[in-house]
Amino acid sequence: MTPDGRTSSSTTTTTRTGARGRTRTGTGPVARSGPRSGPRSGSARRIGSGARGRGRGVPAAAAALAALAALAGTLAGAGGAAARTAGMPYDRVERLARGVTYGEFTVAASQGAVHGHVLAVDLRHARADLLTPGAVAARAAVSRLADARHAVGAVNGDFFDITEDQHPGVAPTGSADGPEIASGRALKAAVPDRQRFGPALPPGATAEDVLGVGTDHRARLDRLTLTGEVRTARGTYVLGGYNQYALPDGGIGAYTSAWGAASRARAVCGSDTSRGAGCSTDTYEVVVRHGRVTEAAGPPGGGAIPAGTTVLLGRDAGADTLRAALRIGDRARVAARLAPAASRVPYAFAVGGFPVLRGGQPPAGLDAGTAATRTAAGSGHRGRTLYLLALDGGAEAGAGLTVAELAGVMRRIGADDAVDLDGGGSTTLVTRAAGQPAVTVRNHPSGGAERPVANAIGVFADR
Repeated sequence: MTPDGRTSSSTTTTTRTGARGRTRTGTGPVARSGPRSGPRSGSARRIGSGARGRGRGVPAAAAALAALAALAGTLAGAGGAAARTAGMPYDRVERLARGVTYGEFTVAASQGAVHGHVLAVDLRHARADLLTPGAVAARAAVSRLADARHAVGAVNGDFFDITEDQHPGVAPTGSADGPEIASGRALKAAVPDRQRFGPALPPGATAEDVLGVGTDHRARLDRLTLTGEVRTARGTYVLGGYNQYALPDGGIGAYTSAWGAASRARAVCGSDTSRGAGCSTDTYEVVVRHGRVTEAAGPPGGGAIPAGTTVLLGRDAGADTLRAALRIGDRARVAARLAPAASRVPYAFAVGGFPVLRGGQPPAGLDAGTAATRTAAGSGHRGRTLYLLALDGGAEAGAGLTVAELAGVMRRIGADDAVDLDGGGSTTLVTRAAGQPAVTVRNHPSGGAERPVANAIGVFADR
């Protein structure tokens, strides 16, 4: 990175969240809803067929059908995958709120019967947002995240930095792999592809891939790329990271109050080719407070970052750039935005995940050999319906689904586009019954208890 000779007198730090948006910069026991192994009692039914949901009278079931028609692909005039599928036979159907419905299903897969849970959200009458623990580098159980925002339902989100066994003495940050946008605010950018956690990416996928909902209330797939710079009197320099647990080789990263109090030591470990590569010893940090450099140090620090403050961290060539370009007392301006590849509509929320369906078709190269407990999110009906899926853990429902099988299941429930989210012990789906103060965990997480996660997708009913 070399200066281009431009200068700036601005003293603000700005982050942007899409084409038009701009902003300034415990685990407990699982509540179970009944046994999950084996077929359900009573006959299975297709949502939209007119059969009553378990434990619900005719009026309630009829009210649920309109919201659940999307799940079975029977909505009049539906296009894409929903119009081409016969739908998913559901064992149980519940209407949670206007525009929000919950269903359970059992399907045969390559490794045996798999039991799953689905939230269908009509985005014309309900909304979704990213739930976080209050910091990018933090974790919390899905139930806690949902209760904190009084969500009607939620499912766990992106893969995250869960362990640092390959870097002794370095604490895992709990930060997600991919981009995060919550309530229209960009919180972080994606780590380099080879630094991410989770299964290997299919051909053509990157850590920048997301599923999001725009301010037009439509869900869509996209790719969010960090575009940022550090402007100083000596030149302008490319920003290679934004509130992320891993920086690219030779890069400069910006960390704001959204990062939290976790150490930034992990950011200089690994490499562009290997997450397990060692940690750089050539590092440099600069603190920019209200547009002026106030501190400088060698090793990465930690602790809460005050509002109006940005910490710039460089590794290797990036460290050399910071040493040469910024001195205490200098003015500096840091700007960062997540640039969408496809949409011109700003995002209300976005979560990282690699695509398993595009336009009703699975991308080439999806893994068809490894079955696991899965979480997924998808959209149908031209983005008007959001689908959130979670499977029961392996102990209750066999070995789960392969990624290729997951794509098929998402298509059957009505999705045209879908992404794979964090699975295994992270897979959790919760719902809140009307009038209840707390959510209930509807699936059986692997291990019998919720795992704290980096983020979740929350669903909210219109008031």
